[in-house]
Amino acid sequence: MVYLFLANGFEEIEALTPVDYLRRAGKEVKTIGIGGKSITGSHGITVSCDMCECELDLNSSFEMIILPGGLPGSTNLDNSHVVDHFINRAVNEDKFICAICAAPFILGKRNVLNGKNACCYPGFESQLTGANVKEDGCVRDGKIITARAMGKANEFSLEIIDALCGSEMKEKLKASVLL
Repeated sequence: MVYLFLANGFEEIEALTPVDYLRRAGKEVKTIGIGGKSITGSHGITVSCDMCECELDLNSSFEMIILPGGLPGSTNLDNSHVVDHFINRAVNEDKFICAICAAPFILGKRNVLNGKNACCYPGFESQLTGANVKEDGCVRDGKIITARAMGKANEFSLEIIDALCGSEMKEKLKASVLL
């Protein structure tokens, strides 16, 4: 199971591209609304989430969490006790944690990036506490995958597919979407 957390003000492309790619690859993905099931992105697109945070079993099994960027979406995710709980579980259980755009700052605040290569939206670098900040579009370091911005949503999503499904599925999806 993959959990993708959405909060009001999220960046639509950064959230929905990984959901789309993962479902095309046959992975089970649940979108989790922070603050309700109906969450509105930073550009006015409202998404009906699979469940709200109050419906999520805090002890449920998962293999990855994804934190899309956008403002104030990233800040809203950062303020969520449920997101914090799953970040801590992911670290303690050696699960994948993915964050794009502004969202890597959430990991920096929690010292998740110590000694890790990571990237983020320009201007947030100082908030990636302990990270070796890179200017690459997408960076994978162990179980941490970060990306710079919505223009890297395809690359981010393909790296997620590679991590969970392998390079063969990554190449198959890449070919099917004509990248």
